[in-house]
Amino acid sequence: MRRVTLLAATCALSACLGEPYSRPDLAVPSQYRFSLPQTQGAADTVWWSKFGDPVLDALVTEALANNEDLRIAAARVDQFQGAKVTTRAPLFPAIGYGGNAGKESRSELVYGPGADEALSFSNAGLTAGWEIDVWGRVRNLTAAADAEWRASEADRRATVLQLVSAVTSGYITLLSLDDQLATSQRTLASRRQALTVFEKRYKGGVISKVELSQARSQYEVAAAAVPVLQQQIAQQENALSLLVGRNPGPITRDRQLMELGTPLVPAGLPSEILTQRPDVVSAEQSLIAANARVSAARALYFPSISLTGLLGVASLDLDELFDDGSDTWSYAGSVTGPIFQGGSILGVNRQAEAQRAQLLAFYEKTVQRAFADVDDALIATQKTTERNAAQGRQVEALRDYARLARKRYEGGYSSYLEVLDAEASLFNAELLYSQGQRERLLAHVDLYKALGGGWVDAAAARAPQPASIP
Repeated sequence: MRRVTLLAATCALSACLGEPYSRPDLAVPSQYRFSLPQTQGAADTVWWSKFGDPVLDALVTEALANNEDLRIAAARVDQFQGAKVTTRAPLFPAIGYGGNAGKESRSELVYGPGADEALSFSNAGLTAGWEIDVWGRVRNLTAAADAEWRASEADRRATVLQLVSAVTSGYITLLSLDDQLATSQRTLASRRQALTVFEKRYKGGVISKVELSQARSQYEVAAAAVPVLQQQIAQQENALSLLVGRNPGPITRDRQLMELGTPLVPAGLPSEILTQRPDVVSAEQSLIAANARVSAARALYFPSISLTGLLGVASLDLDELFDDGSDTWSYAGSVTGPIFQGGSILGVNRQAEAQRAQLLAFYEKTVQRAFADVDDALIATQKTTERNAAQGRQVEALRDYARLARKRYEGGYSSYLEVLDAEASLFNAELLYSQGQRERLLAHVDLYKALGGGWVDAAAARAPQPASIP
């Protein structure tokens, strides 16, 4: 008997404890591959304010307050909180009440003459039931539900991260399109004046039709660029409006692209990724939940122990229901356990273990992807800055080239083809410079997005809140 008791106690202890979770050993790099020497500050700063544009700040604030995806994410946290409470409930006794009253008549053929006389009956009482969680199944399921709740909150923070980054990137893109449109319109106006002069010269027989056609061709190139950019601007405004929770419409601007400041490149250690990135936190919490469900599945092999009880009153006459002698009570204990289940418990265990294996691989993949995102953003921050600086110098050189080419043409030293080549190169270079400026600024956005950091908490505090936050 002692051996059986010891064996049961050992099994109970192992089942209750299950397999405690420990963070998987990952090969975390000691430093980022493309760490920059000029990194300053920390990843928890409200970085979008460093662009120095009040309109952008207002758009981010409006998006955090009104974006529908954030409302959905907050409600989802509350949903998982409710699931956690439901899962935890069996840890406590369930107490209820009940009562009934009525009459019945028995068959004379069965009970004899006079049995058909109507009899009254009534009873009322409290009921209680409790499944003792000896093997830890409910506790492990509760731990899993708690981890899933925390994962849902991390997912909400990931939505905040995505939203702030998307609003900032969208606004920068909008300013870049404005700058490209201004360049196109300025070029179009210049070429319209040139075309007017050429048409007069052609009529006066000063130039050939070839030169007139060349001038008209360059004018139409700029004319074709304007409506394309106007369309892109309208679509970008609509996209931003939806992000901030508005109906599609125009977006005001307070700065031009070249007036935006540049956030500092934040400093950070690779190990911080494991706690700062919402997607990494969510992946780990999902792994914790899967680990707990494995322990809960193993507890299904052990018997279930339940206690039930009743305390109440009963009477054949409703008027005597609460009189002396009507008291009634009962209690009972039961043990039920599996003997042959056709492999269903084995199947549940295999599913739980397979899900844990999947989520372990997903967690490792998420961590690796996070480090790659940071390194990608770091190298992009450095190289887009270098490229944009070179594009700026190219624009200045082409402006000199275009000015000198026109002077040479007007002085009769070259053909108009040289002017066309210079102006076409300048137009393209100015557009590329604007795009390069956008990419340089977006690289900083991507870097803060990749690092995560405390700024997500600051932003999440402005967003719709779930009823309870882990």
